[in-house]
Amino acid sequence: MSEQTERWTQATVYADMWVDPDDDPRDNGNSPEGELATLQDFLTNYRHTLRMKCEGLGAEQLARRSVPPSTMSLLGLVRHLAEVERDWHNWITEGEPLPKLYGVRDGDFDGAVGEQAVVEASFADLEREQAATDATLAAFPDLGARVGRQQITVREMLVHRIEEYARHCGHADLLRECVDGRVGQ
Repeated sequence: MSEQTERWTQATVYADMWVDPDDDPRDNGNSPEGELATLQDFLTNYRHTLRMKCEGLGAEQLARRSVPPSTMSLLGLVRHLAEVERDWHNWITEGEPLPKLYGVRDGDFDGAVGEQAVVEASFADLEREQAATDATLAAFPDLGARVGRQQITVREMLVHRIEEYARHCGHADLLRECVDGRVGQ
């Protein structure tokens, strides 16, 4: 008897896709104009991808860990990215840094438990922290502007955010496949 999850996708047009192209919220058919719009588009699409990889799962499934000794789970990734967004916001502001959302190091992964209230709070944390960082960066349309105590350029911050989401979307692909076999782009 095998415990291997059967692979599947909801796509009917292209069997290797997550959803059919007409149903994909990441492709609006428009190519962004300019560097800032392009960077923002990539960030938005990776955020959508993470959400898509979590859709349709229950609290226990979202909190399901990968393989020991890793503490990684889809819910842990959501919480981690909320924590990282807060860190980035702290980098680009002048005031006192806000405290960690989940306390101790790795609290974002360790606290990712299969309870609906934790799931809802985690997604709310992510949305709030994304909005705060986005709003702060929106005040600086010049990609070469250096901001915050760290004097990081807006361009570097946007690219770093894209890189972080892209890396974790790769993890989310594998985690989702382990949970229920769903695969795709």
